[in-house]
Amino acid sequence: MNIEALYAGKNPQDFYIGKVTQVYRSNCVAQVENFDLMSDRTRFNKSFLPNTINNFVIIDSVVGLFLGEVFENKASRKSIYEMKTGDVKSNDYQEICIDTISLMPTDSDKFQLAGFNTLGITDKVYLATDDVYKLFLASLEFTGENEEPLPAFATYLNKSQAEVCLKPSTLFNRHLMCIGATNSGKSTTALAILDKVVSTRRKALIIDPTGEYRNAFTNEEITKLTLGVDTTVSPGKISMEQWEKLFETENSSQGAVLSEAITSLRYMKKIGQNTYYPKVGEDIEEVQENIASVGKDDVDFNIELLPEQIQAESVCEPDRDSDYNFKYRYDTLRANLNSSLVQKIQYQMTNTKFLSFFSNDPSMYNLLDVIEDFIHLPEESLYIDTSQLGASEGIGGMIIDLVSTFVMSREDVCPFVFFIDEVHRYAKSRYSDKEYHGGLTLLAREGRKKGIFLYLTTQNPKDVSPILFGQIGTMLIHRLMLNDEIRAVESHLDDYAIKHVRKLNQGEVILTSVNLLHNMFIHVNKSPRTQHNDTPQL
Repeated sequence: MNIEALYAGKNPQDFYIGKVTQVYRSNCVAQVENFDLMSDRTRFNKSFLPNTINNFVIIDSVVGLFLGEVFENKASRKSIYEMKTGDVKSNDYQEICIDTISLMPTDSDKFQLAGFNTLGITDKVYLATDDVYKLFLASLEFTGENEEPLPAFATYLNKSQAEVCLKPSTLFNRHLMCIGATNSGKSTTALAILDKVVSTRRKALIIDPTGEYRNAFTNEEITKLTLGVDTTVSPGKISMEQWEKLFETENSSQGAVLSEAITSLRYMKKIGQNTYYPKVGEDIEEVQENIASVGKDDVDFNIELLPEQIQAESVCEPDRDSDYNFKYRYDTLRANLNSSLVQKIQYQMTNTKFLSFFSNDPSMYNLLDVIEDFIHLPEESLYIDTSQLGASEGIGGMIIDLVSTFVMSREDVCPFVFFIDEVHRYAKSRYSDKEYHGGLTLLAREGRKKGIFLYLTTQNPKDVSPILFGQIGTMLIHRLMLNDEIRAVESHLDDYAIKHVRKLNQGEVILTSVNLLHNMFIHVNKSPRTQHNDTPQL
C-alpha cells in the first residue's frame, strides 16, 4: 500500500508534517515544515493533537509505510513566537522524535513488526488519521486469521472513534489476567469482556466468590448454581490433598492425622455404622486390620463426625510389658497437637451451608455431574456462586482445585473460558506456605491443548504463584500503586507504560499481550449488565 491509498478520500498533503533528519536503530527525528498544521487549533481534538506527544504518525519510506509514535516534541524559543505571528524564518525549527512501532510493506495492507528495516533521511512524515488507527488496530493481532472478533468492549484511549474489537484467540489463547488496585475498574473490565463472550454464545465457566455477578446474566443465557443452596458434592469425590487445602492443615503431621481420621470414617460407613471409630482401649492389630480392609471403592463417609474422629485418633501404642498389652491408650501430647486442626474444622462447620454442600442430597444438583454435562455441550455457559460457603480461602481453593483437576481429566471438551474472580483469595494458606494453584497451574500449562482458557482477576500480582503468573500471555493492567506490584508486571511493559501505570484513571487499561503487535492504552466501556460492586457512601 502506498501513501495515497492509505489516505483514500483525503489529500495526504493536508496531513504532511515534515521530513526525517536523523535516524537511529529504534527511533528517528523529523523536522517540522508544515507549521500551519502544528498551530491550527481547528484540528485540535481527541484524534488530532499534532502539537503534543503520544500521537501516531506515518513515515513514507522506500521499504513501505512506517507507523511511529511521537514521544518528544520541541521547538526553538524564537520559532514559537514567530509561529504565532506567522513570520516564520528559515533558521527557525521544530522537531519531533518518533518511536518506530511497525511497518506496512508496499505489497501488504496490514502493519507488521519492522524487524531490521529502518527509516531513511528525508523520508516524509504525515499525521495519522482515525482511519489509520483503525487499520493499525486491525493489524495488531497475530492470531485467528478467519476468526470472528468479539464486539467492541473498549475504545482506544483519547481516540474515541476507534473501537477495540479483538478476536477471542488474541485475548484468551495464552490465558488472560486482569490486574488492578481496588476501585480501579477491574471488575467492570471483567464483566465487559464476559458480556461479549456470553452474548456471542461462546462458552464460559464463571466462579464467583462474592456473588458480584449473580444477576449479570439471565437464566436463558447461562446455567446458575449456588454451592450449598442448590448444589452439592459427594465427600467421596474429594481427594486427600483437596481436604488438606479445605481445612488448611499447617504441616505434614496434621495432614497425616486428617487422612487417618477420614479413612476411619470410611471404614465405619463401610460397615454401616453412623458413628465415629473409638480407638482408646481397642486391640491394635484388630484396628489396623479393619483400616486395611477399606478399599478404593469405599470412599463415602459422614463429614459431620470428622472433629470427633480426629480427637479419637489421639492415641498411641503402650509400652510393651510382661502382660503383652497391645491396646491403644490415650495420648495427651497428640491430643494437644490435633486441637488446632479440630478447631479449624469446627469453625468451617459453623457455616450452615458447609454440611449441606458436602452431602449426597438427591434433591440437589451434583457439582461434578453438572460440569460433566457443561464441558460437552456447545454454546452453553455455567455460573457457580461460592459466596454462600463463606469467605474462607481454604474452601475456595479446594473448589478451584477440584474443578480444575476434574475438567483436565475429561476428553472431548468443547472449548471454553474459565473465569475466576479475585484469584488472589486462593493464593496461599494463612497457616503455611502451601500453594493453592496446583489445579490452576495444570490448566495454565496444559489447558490450551484441551481448549480451556483461563481468565483471572487479582488485586496484587505478587499474591499469585510465580509459576502460574509465568504462563499468562495477555494482561489487562489497571492502576497499580505499590513498587512491588509494578515490578511484577514490568517485564510485560515498555518504559512509557511503566511510568503511566500509576496515572491510569478508573476504567483505563494497558492491554499487553504476546499476541499483539504493540501495547494498547484503552478505555473500557462499562457493560449495562447488573453488577453488585458499588461502594456505599460514608
